[in-house]
Amino acid sequence: MSYAEALIPAQPAPPETMKRVSKSRIVGYFFLFIWALLGIALITMMITNWDNAKFFKFGPRFLHGLWITVTLVGYSFILGAILSIPLALARMSKNKILNSLTYGYVYLFRGTPLLAQIFIVYYGFPQARGFLDYIGLWWFFRDPFNCGLFAITLNTAAYQAEIVRGAIQSVHRGQSEAAASLGLHKLVTFYKVIMPQALIVALRPYGNEIILLIKSSATVSIITVYDLMGETRYAFSQTYDYQAYLWAAIFYLSIVEVMRNGWARMETYLTRHLKR
Repeated sequence: MSYAEALIPAQPAPPETMKRVSKSRIVGYFFLFIWALLGIALITMMITNWDNAKFFKFGPRFLHGLWITVTLVGYSFILGAILSIPLALARMSKNKILNSLTYGYVYLFRGTPLLAQIFIVYYGFPQARGFLDYIGLWWFFRDPFNCGLFAITLNTAAYQAEIVRGAIQSVHRGQSEAAASLGLHKLVTFYKVIMPQALIVALRPYGNEIILLIKSSATVSIITVYDLMGETRYAFSQTYDYQAYLWAAIFYLSIVEVMRNGWARMETYLTRHLKR
């Protein structure tokens, strides 16, 4: 056995290497500088062109439209989440008929534009007014807000069903086998073992879905729903001032940013036990 008779003296740290400025870094700084100039110019223009008369006239309408947008997105997301769970289970079913029907539903609503779906509900359902009146649903579909809510709910349910299906299938099969070995019922296993783990996986896709839903909800303004974009269109038709759309973009950006940060905090809190 060999051993060292003397310790090796401490060596000085190696000199820091100078980082060369690459072409990509220069291009990145250039575009960042351009974006900063555009942002400063935009803020300066909005301040210099500020009009108190327009603010007090259309400000309350913008806030009302913002509330309509938040309400529409909230209701459609919750209803879509409720509908997505049975759809996801049907997609995973071994019954070929049930699986094919739900696959067709998901394929149809994910493969066609949301605007076309809203038009079909808003312009198509009134042609069946007699039938809707007979079954007592005409009171619902005669309101443009309800038509938009119905179409957006069906659309987001298709996307959320795929999110739930992927999350459930990501849970290892051994979890179900372990629960069965303990004598747990399949329903208890699903709601107590599988779903909590699947929802953790689905948190990030759910956040992306609700952000996309906020932005796509602006399409309901075309069917005379006075949401945030609807009120913006009204303000522009009265003033022909394009800054109305700039304010609408700021509102949408603020909603998305608040939702993004709130969702990230919730995800961090719910997955705190996974941190090491």
